[in-house]
Amino acid sequence: MTRKLSLAVAAGMLLLGTAASAETLKIGLADDPDVLDPDQSRTFVGRIVYTALCDKLVDIDTDLNFVPQLATKWDWSDGGKTLTMTLRKGATFHDGTAFDAEAVKYNIERSKTLPESRRKSEVKSIETVEVVDPMTVRFKLAAPDATLMATLSDRAGMMVSPKAAEAMGAGLGAKLVCSGPFKFVERVQQDRIVLEKFAEHWNAKNIHFDQVIYRTIPDSTVRLANLQAGDLDMLERLSPPDIATVKGDSKLAIVDVVGLGYQGITINVGNGERSKTPLGQDPRVRKALELSIDRNALNQVVFDGAHLPGNQFVSPQSQFYAKSVPMPGRDVAKAKALLKEAGLEKFEFEMQFPNSPDGTRTAQVIQAMAAEAGIDIKLRATEFATMLKEQSAGNYQATQVGWSGRVDPDGNIHTFMTCKGGINDSKHCNPEVDKLLDAARQTNSLEERKNLYASAMELLDQARPIIYLWHPKWIWALRSNLKGYVAYPDAMIRLEGMRKAS
Repeated sequence: MTRKLSLAVAAGMLLLGTAASAETLKIGLADDPDVLDPDQSRTFVGRIVYTALCDKLVDIDTDLNFVPQLATKWDWSDGGKTLTMTLRKGATFHDGTAFDAEAVKYNIERSKTLPESRRKSEVKSIETVEVVDPMTVRFKLAAPDATLMATLSDRAGMMVSPKAAEAMGAGLGAKLVCSGPFKFVERVQQDRIVLEKFAEHWNAKNIHFDQVIYRTIPDSTVRLANLQAGDLDMLERLSPPDIATVKGDSKLAIVDVVGLGYQGITINVGNGERSKTPLGQDPRVRKALELSIDRNALNQVVFDGAHLPGNQFVSPQSQFYAKSVPMPGRDVAKAKALLKEAGLEKFEFEMQFPNSPDGTRTAQVIQAMAAEAGIDIKLRATEFATMLKEQSAGNYQATQVGWSGRVDPDGNIHTFMTCKGGINDSKHCNPEVDKLLDAARQTNSLEERKNLYASAMELLDQARPIIYLWHPKWIWALRSNLKGYVAYPDAMIRLEGMRKAS
């Protein structure tokens, strides 16, 4: 008995020694990802984990140009209705399955047909996928699609193992098998996701960690304390009030970049019984809510002015920003007049929000501003992934939530605002908006796309299923000995080239 115990202790010490000798990167996430399946997921932090787990057909560089990943080159023909891609030789999935044209065909068809897929609207322009030869694939489109390269640089372009996907179906997220530089080891919900280096990856020589651990720590103060203590190597979304603290610590550093996304209030206007409220049914009430909010004051009070106020799906700095829909200032008197016109002196509704310090401060400031116009907001703090599930199910009236943003503006609006969009949780539906957004996908003319998005924005501004509030700047804090991190506007943490200085 004693000998068995001694052997067990020795084995445990050996495992601890092995773990300690491995070079591990520990990253603090502000939220817990939802299901880890590129076809089913929707969370921003899930995409951060995918950056290590799942290679895509193409990636972007820091200037938002498309660059090779699993596809090494590509060309368009047939008036923009055919895209031919040459694939990377020697790439393989984590289960040993070879990556080839058949795998690409399988993945796109899975995105189009899996009942749980949220990618259907993103890849609907693809009519067929042809296997030209083992390392060449051809996409045949119903019509030109100006957004397709951006789509293939995101979740719809992430390749999962056909063998694993066939075996696990919709349960693939329990143990995702992709072809990225790291492979899945374990996940503990609300705590951690552990990955280990995939030695057979085509770019393994540029990966300098044996293991990466993503820790879910919603409280920004706790997240920073873990970084200061050395229990994390870096964290995403540093709270702006903490910038001065990090800058004053020689052991820490800051990296930031203006992002592509937005934050706002998504309103349930047609998603089940909970949409049947004055807020959900009357656009005058939604306009009153918007007019009760001072975007600039909100940015200053909650974020020390770090972000960029805005009122559209792209920021005022974007070339696609519709100047015909300017950002309104706060007007409490007009808000009250609109409520009176709608037959309301005052009313109340429930707004869910992420249970983080920044989320709480944001919700409380909005609540206080709205109260001055006679709008009583009941606040409900909710864990982030749960909040999104409630939103999808229609079990909400309004949510303070955002979107991390996409390279092409289509990725910020089509899936949210078209009648059958994969993430249209408000269930706002206007066939004219659909026509405009579909048309914007089918032209490569910059001016035509600008005009189409402006027309769509003018219609959406009247309906207001989403009240856009600000555009975040992405801020990372990291230990000063962590070198080689490059910030991208899409806010993904790319691990290639990163290492710890000795």
